[in-house]
Amino acid sequence: MSISSGPTRRAAFRTRVLGSGCVLVLALLASVASRAQVNASGCPDLGQPFGDYLVDKDKVALSERFHFTPEVENLVRGKSSEKIGADIDFMLSNYPNHHRALVAMMRLGEKLRTPQPPGARTSVECYFILALRFRRDDPVARMLYANFLARNGREPEAGAQLEWVRRAVPDDPLAQYNIGLIYLDMRNYAKALEQAHRAQELGITRTDLSDRLKKAGQWKEPASPPQIPASGAGG
Repeated sequence: MSISSGPTRRAAFRTRVLGSGCVLVLALLASVASRAQVNASGCPDLGQPFGDYLVDKDKVALSERFHFTPEVENLVRGKSSEKIGADIDFMLSNYPNHHRALVAMMRLGEKLRTPQPPGARTSVECYFILALRFRRDDPVARMLYANFLARNGREPEAGAQLEWVRRAVPDDPLAQYNIGLIYLDMRNYAKALEQAHRAQELGITRTDLSDRLKKAGQWKEPASPPQIPASGAGG
């Protein structure tokens, strides 16, 4: 509270000197400065996004040049954790569903063992919530949120997010495969196996999921051999 007391006194002084006509201007400035209003979910509104990560590729690339360099993404930039957090916050404020920035913010929180890293204007979880508010239909952002929930021991909530994705993109082989990997991390072997079989049906050729299930002693061959799509989903 002591940090804000000085500017408050100066604002009051300017109001007295410049007259009552200045009150409206000061009120507007205060509104702009405090635009991070808390919404019903408890997460602040970080302002109007600049673009969509899935659509505005040119805008995203320009912002990444200055705020999401490989060093920032890998949390190894020769700057303070606060600066790294601020750079990632910039990306997520302007492109809420920026998948790689969401992962980087989660990793920064885990690295520093804090729910809100220095430089971030809200909690790690709120960035996921804001991403889904911005693009509710983004299955990757939703899976990343599910992964965050699972890593924090919130398996029922993670499962709800994964089921949403499973139903939303039933014929996306990579999505179905990644759902299985998250279920496997949650040690929900039955769901992981179901997803492994579904991904195989859709043509996935990767073996990480089945290999890990075999290593855990949880692999079972599908009842019938998977039908590989003629086009070849691969992946």
